[in-house]
Amino acid sequence: MWQARRDELAPKGFELVAVGLDTVGNDGCRAFIEAAQPKHPSLIDRHHVLADLFGITNIPQSVWIDEQGVIVRPAEAAPAPPRVERRSRLEMPGQAPQRMVDMMTEAAKIPNDAAAYHAALDDWVENGAKSRFAHTPEEVIERSRPRDADHALGHAHFALACELEIRGDHAGAVRHYREAHRLVPESWTFRRQAWSLEKVGDGPLARFWQGPSPDHPEAWPYDGGWLEDVRKEGAENYTERFRP
Repeated sequence: MWQARRDELAPKGFELVAVGLDTVGNDGCRAFIEAAQPKHPSLIDRHHVLADLFGITNIPQSVWIDEQGVIVRPAEAAPAPPRVERRSRLEMPGQAPQRMVDMMTEAAKIPNDAAAYHAALDDWVENGAKSRFAHTPEEVIERSRPRDADHALGHAHFALACELEIRGDHAGAVRHYREAHRLVPESWTFRRQAWSLEKVGDGPLARFWQGPSPDHPEAWPYDGGWLEDVRKEGAENYTERFRP
């Protein structure tokens, strides 16, 4: 869907740059990139530098940057383009684990402002700086997330955790991921990265389980998981609503 959106807007000077935030690197992202066969740049960020520099706290999020390299909208939820046809009900394979069914059920409750977001994107591509959706530098700063000492320390813990994971010290990485989660609790990206490194089972859904095993819950090294945290915090709070 994003490839089609990019092709639609490219003649007007728009370019899409996709960045996969995944400490696993090529092994975690390549299959998805190749399946999409993108014409636009598709990058892999093993240390989540993009999240550090631009304030990314969840995916998918976007940052709008104009022809002069100036940010005109800071990080915000960027839902996929609306589809012409949507399934009227949730459909899962008959043998899907109950946890996956529950996760998809919660995901279906997450607010989706795709129509409003893409109408704004169309307006900006068409009108540039004159678009009412393009913010001034002052407005961008006002909408950006401030970073206090705890947040700065949390990002440092997360960067260290990623490097330790890359070097094969998983136990050391877990300690620093936990600190990053404590210091930057609003970052779902930080949480999901750590959860996805805890493989539950050996099947194709291992990285997407993101929670304790029902057989060995005591082995899970984190206080929560995707399903548990979304239920606790509310699916309606999983992403920020689009703010024109």
